[in-house]
Amino acid sequence: MTEASETPSATSGKGCCLPARARDAALSPFATTLRSAPPADTVDIPGGTALVGTNTPVLVADGEGPLQRKKIKPFRMDATTVTNARFQAFVDDTGYVTEAERIGDSFVFMNFLPDDAPPTRAVAEAPWWRVVDGTHWRCPHGPGSEAAVLADHPVTHITWNDARAFGEWAGGRLPTEVEWEHAARGGLGDVPYPWGDAAPDDTGHFPCNIWQGQFPQADLGLDGHIGTAPARSFEPNGYGLFNMVGNVWEWTSQPFKVHSLKKSVQAAHAGKAGFKLSKGGSFLCHASYCFRYRIAARSGTSPDSSTSHHGFRLVYAP
Repeated sequence: MTEASETPSATSGKGCCLPARARDAALSPFATTLRSAPPADTVDIPGGTALVGTNTPVLVADGEGPLQRKKIKPFRMDATTVTNARFQAFVDDTGYVTEAERIGDSFVFMNFLPDDAPPTRAVAEAPWWRVVDGTHWRCPHGPGSEAAVLADHPVTHITWNDARAFGEWAGGRLPTEVEWEHAARGGLGDVPYPWGDAAPDDTGHFPCNIWQGQFPQADLGLDGHIGTAPARSFEPNGYGLFNMVGNVWEWTSQPFKVHSLKKSVQAAHAGKAGFKLSKGGSFLCHASYCFRYRIAARSGTSPDSSTSHHGFRLVYAP
């Protein structure tokens, strides 16, 4: 594994979870001819009273609370995050080029880099994130990593703008935070996880794909996966949705905002104007440093940012 060539780097980050580009690239994400998408594998999500947030926040500065009740209409949702195979169909049909491909780099978790990789720039606040030239969804660990793209795994290195372009082609859109949380709860109500109350651990309860071991040295892979797992893996929740927490972060349609009267909370989010909200955590999450694989957990990054642990799924009108 290579060491960072410089710190701080040309990028700035939001800590361990979702590093952000230092600038918004002036690129049009919709420079493509939209045609017709094959049918998606979706499940029906009932309407009614939806719960969002929690009265027992773990990361207060992220704006996890309070618990709110909101009316919601029925909708359909992708059973899984969008896979490499499905994104390939989109690219084949439209000729779309992702922002990471056009910008020329993306964020890669350091443990995925080969020992003989050239020096890389690190994110100052989270040096395990490296900016690697030539990285995008087709070669997620940098040039020469095409073999790491598995058809049934979530597509990664997808920006918010890329996800919206895919949504136009597929006839769907990114979910709101209320829709995402309502779907993730799977009919269980006020629970922290899509399966209920029992927290994952490092010893025997592995209901999702997260980190086991000491971060960031080595993921022990006790849940069966190091890096992404297939999009359709582990047990689905009560609505038939797979991997609503863990595996990859998922973009939502909304800005990342924290509504709080506390000056300390507002100060923690200074400089994040324009960030977009993501939900669900990823395979890099662990309770010891990034306890965000909970339904109420949230994070944000710039809409042109892409990483090796970020994907998306869509919702559709019923």
